[in-house]
Amino acid sequence: MCRVIAVANQKGGVGKTTTCVNLGIGLARAGKKVLLIEADAQGSMAVSLGIEEPDELDVTLVNIMEKVINDEDVEPGEGIIHHEEGIDFIPANIELAGLETSLVNVMSRETILRQYLDGVKRRYDFVITDCMPSLGMITINALVAADDVLIPVEAAYLPVKGLQQLIKTIGRVRRRLNPALDIMGILLTKVDRRTNFARDISVQIREVYGERVHIFENCIPLSVKAAETTAEGKSIYLHDPKGIVARGYFSLTQEVLADEK
Repeated sequence: MCRVIAVANQKGGVGKTTTCVNLGIGLARAGKKVLLIEADAQGSMAVSLGIEEPDELDVTLVNIMEKVINDEDVEPGEGIIHHEEGIDFIPANIELAGLETSLVNVMSRETILRQYLDGVKRRYDFVITDCMPSLGMITINALVAADDVLIPVEAAYLPVKGLQQLIKTIGRVRRRLNPALDIMGILLTKVDRRTNFARDISVQIREVYGERVHIFENCIPLSVKAAETTAEGKSIYLHDPKGIVARGYFSLTQEVLADEK
């Protein structure tokens, strides 16, 4: 059985892409077959995985979704790129922003990504989608296609304040479009362990949401090393394997794997 995870938060800069890449590669290192999908027009995940110019790619998520919309066959493996660290991924670029606008007039517009995944996910143990920092139609597609939502939240006031809106949106998707959708958990990111403020935010999230939503046991610490991985096109496991961020993502991977049992 394949597990489809959407990594979502309408606030940007909270570590969605970094989490997708390092959780996906962590699962691959544990022997799982993993497909990453970039559902973000910024192309950050493609860059993080070594694609220098995402806007110059011939085939991206846009082309695949357009084929589904037009009832055209998607060839096996079409648009899927294999990364040297053992994962497959489908990149995106700025054209995805245009597709979001055109989806308004498409029949069953919320289910386009799910229709595609229904044909490919049997080849994988995990599919992880990097959502754009909005609650638009592409993000709704990712939520409708998912079994679980993983919510990265920066340990700061404003990102936490927007969390309630995201949880409401997930609830609406569950009621109207995807009754099987669950919140896998909230992952605290960019936690500066040197400050009382970050600790206070962490405690606040656990107090407000801990009874309703799983909070991952281990957080992702604030570190310059995590930002450096984007420029190098490889995971934290290769860039700084003994650092605190690598340990954080290793622990997250173990929690996700333990939840499978």
